[in-house]
Amino acid sequence: MKKILTVTLILALSFSAFAQEEEKEIKKGWSFGLLPTATYSVDNGFQAGAFGDVYYYGDGSTYPDPLHKISWEGSYFTHSHRMRLYLAYDSKYLIPNMRVNASVTYMTDPLYSMWGFNGAAATQNYDVWGNREIYVPLTKDNVNYYGMSREMLRILANFQGRITDNLNWAAGVNFWNWILGPMKDVGVEVDGNKQYYNTDATLYNFLSRNGVISEEEKDGSMALELNAGVVYDTRDIEAAPNRGIWAEAYLNGNVLDQRYLKACAYFRQYISIPVPIPAGNPVFAYRLAWQHTILGETPLAMIQNNPLLVQRNMISEGFGSSNTIRGLRENRVLAEGMAWANTELRIKLVKFTVAKQYFYIAVNPFFDAGIITKPYKADALARIADNEGKIYDPAFNLLTGTTDPIYDASKVKTLVYSGGAGLKIAMNQNFIVSADFAKCFTEGMDAGLWIGIGINYQF
Repeated sequence: MKKILTVTLILALSFSAFAQEEEKEIKKGWSFGLLPTATYSVDNGFQAGAFGDVYYYGDGSTYPDPLHKISWEGSYFTHSHRMRLYLAYDSKYLIPNMRVNASVTYMTDPLYSMWGFNGAAATQNYDVWGNREIYVPLTKDNVNYYGMSREMLRILANFQGRITDNLNWAAGVNFWNWILGPMKDVGVEVDGNKQYYNTDATLYNFLSRNGVISEEEKDGSMALELNAGVVYDTRDIEAAPNRGIWAEAYLNGNVLDQRYLKACAYFRQYISIPVPIPAGNPVFAYRLAWQHTILGETPLAMIQNNPLLVQRNMISEGFGSSNTIRGLRENRVLAEGMAWANTELRIKLVKFTVAKQYFYIAVNPFFDAGIITKPYKADALARIADNEGKIYDPAFNLLTGTTDPIYDASKVKTLVYSGGAGLKIAMNQNFIVSADFAKCFTEGMDAGLWIGIGINYQF
C-alpha cells in the first residue's frame, strides 16, 4: 500500500469588532473567526480558501451561546479540482421558542473517489487510485480506477420547537440536486505534455455497465428530503459541552424520484471528570449512532449522506473521514444501514486571553468503531457475483496484475475501528479550530496517517 504523505499548514487569524468591555468573562457584541488555509494531501492536493464563523452575542445575556451564528466556507483543491462553497445560519432566538438552522452548499468534484459499496467488502488498492505513473495497457492514459465526477447543490432548512424542558420537536426540509458521471480530468503537464486519466477503466463504469448502478441513478438525481423527530438536550454549552446529554431520534425520507425512508438515532453524553486542572475539568464524551434505511433504496447520489437535524460542518457525509469514523478515506463505507460509536477524552491544557478574546488549547485522544447493519445493493451485487459472493473486474486485474476480486460479500459485516488524537484551539468557547490524527486498524481499510482539519469537535 502506498505510503500517504500529508503536509498541512494552518494560518489562523481571529479578531473581534464592535465588542464591548468584558464583564465577569461575558462576551458581548460581535465576534468573528477567520481561518485561511493552505494544505496538501494525496487526496486533493493543495487547498486554498478560508472558512469561519460570525457570532453576535448582543448584551451577553445568552453567552456562551450566541444570539445569531453565521458560518461560511470557500475552498479549492488543486489536484482534485474540488470546489466548495457554503453559507449557513443558526439561531435559537430569531423566532421565539424555535431554533432555525439553514444553509446553502454548492460543490463540484470532478475527480471524486468512489471506493465501492459496503466497506471492507470492496477492495481498496492504492496502486490504481489517482496514479499518474501507472499506464493503462495499449494506451497512454494514467490510472484512477476509483474516479468519477459529481456536482451538488443543497438547500436546507431545519426547525426545532419546545415540547417540555430540554425536549424539542424537530422538522426540516432538504433539497438536493446531483449531477454524476465519469471523471472530468483536465490533465496535468508532465515534461511539456499533458497526462490524462483513463475515464473508462473505472469502478463506476464497471458497476454501471453491469446494472449495479441503474440507468435512472448513474447520471444523478434530485431529492427532497423531509425529516421529523424529537431532540433531547441538556448540554451546558453547545460548541464544546462540559456536561449533559444530546440525543435525537427522527425519520428522514425522500419524496422525489427514487423514494426511501431512513430511521436515525443519536445519543451523545458529556461527563465532566473532577480532576483539578487550572484550564478546566477534562470531559469524557461519547456518541452512539444508528442510521438505517427502512423503506425503499437510496440512490447512488444520496447513499453517502448522513442526515442531521443540526449541521455542525459544511458537508454531512459518512462513513469515514471527519464526520463519523476517523482514519478512513472519505465516504469509504457506503451502506443502507450503519451503527457506530465515537469515544474521546477532551483535556484542556491551558487557557488565556488575547485582545479581550478568551482562548483555550485542548487535546482529545479518541477511539471510533462501526459496523454495517444493512448492505447497499446486495441483490444487484449478488447477481454478478460468483458462488462465493465475489465479483471480478478483468480491467482491475489487468491494472493491478492480481487475481483479486473487487468485491467480497463475506466481508460486509467486518468491524471497522480506529484510534487517534486531536488538537483543538478555541476562541470564546465557540469558534474551535480542529486537527485530528487517526489510524484505522481494520485490514483493507487503512488510510495511512489520516489527518482531518476543520472546525468544531466531531460531536
